Amino acid sequence: MSPRKRSLVSLNSRRKTVEDFFPFNFLPVECQLHVLSFLNEVDKCSCALVCSSWSCLVRSWKLWRVADYRRGIMHLGQVGLLVSNREFERWKAWVHHYTHHLISRHASLLTLKASFDLGDRCNKWGELLSDLLDSVHCIDLGHLDLNWTFTLFEPLDLRIHSSSSSHQESSSHQESICKMDQVSSFQELLAKLTQCCPRISKMKMHFDWSDLSVSLLTQFQHLRVLELKYFWVFKGVTPSTLQTLTNSLPNLKSLTLHILVPLRNLGISYTLESTCLEFLDVSPSRGLVFSCLKLPALREFRARKIVRGITLDRRTRLRIQSRWPCLYHVLRDGAPKLQALNNEKLVPTWREDSYSELSAILQQSCYCVQHLDSWLW
Repeated sequence: MSPRKRSLVSLNSRRKTVEDFFPFNFLPVECQLHVLSFLNEVDKCSCALVCSSWSCLVRSWKLWRVADYRRGIMHLGQVGLLVSNREFERWKAWVHHYTHHLISRHASLLTLKASFDLGDRCNKWGELLSDLLDSVHCIDLGHLDLNWTFTLFEPLDLRIHSSSSSHQESSSHQESICKMDQVSSFQELLAKLTQCCPRISKMKMHFDWSDLSVSLLTQFQHLRVLELKYFWVFKGVTPSTLQTLTNSLPNLKSLTLHILVPLRNLGISYTLESTCLEFLDVSPSRGLVFSCLKLPALREFRARKIVRGITLDRRTRLRIQSRWPCLYHVLRDGAPKLQALNNEKLVPTWREDSYSELSAILQQSCYCVQHLDSWLW
């Protein structure tokens, strides 16, 4: 045997000896995988370089349960900033490499987090997410955090328009087209999720409140936690649409709504019904007024009155406000198990008698005549 071959055999023997006597390797495989599962993606890949046994462990699908496309942004040290085209291309390459990595590891996803503008026809982020869902095991996906309106890492747009007037006209038209493209791609992705990931129990995303989107969302019958964020300031929500959504989700425990009621819909109030809802947060919403709540299981409610900056004459203001009941009466009649309002614990007798602390909370959250003393909304 040549000296070179002898040295290679000796080196491999030493490596095997180290692996055999490393205490971690004597643990059952499931225990080893459990320990490695606490590492992030970068550390897992680093562990694969330690030895051959660890390399085999890291290839297990059980270690690839999370697809988080925002980690690449954190790694590059910038969040939500416009960057150079070179930096964007570098990040886009990471996105595709990360997707390929998850697919090649036969990932079995429990969590998917992403922020991509699905209306981007050039980069086709919707197709990328769709291919990921087709290529990995995602039937057990339980947590979806999706911003489909904005790509957090985008290149600078240095195009110079010929004139400001033509730019303004084309800008409005392009924005409408962009919104339509976003909604269309979102609905395609949501339809795929209903087929591939029907067991999602926690969902946070922007929402367009169209009939089709509501119909698709109600198919996730395992939903327990739901947060719906703004899509477009000019997109309103009809009372019947909101009522349909909550009535159609039999396991929903927590609901957070970001709804901006358009100025043209001032005076509209909403009814909310659910037999299982325990937590309701509408504090991020603007102009959302409830006329009736039928929430027998509700334990905590959060709401905040946000100034709209609208100046109304007294007659108009009173005509609108007179349609709205006081939030105190709405909660008293529709939430028999309510225990906390705006993070403040209610006294047991709050239904029989209002008290100073409760009045202060209502002053900050109720739109009725008694509690809205400003003409500025």
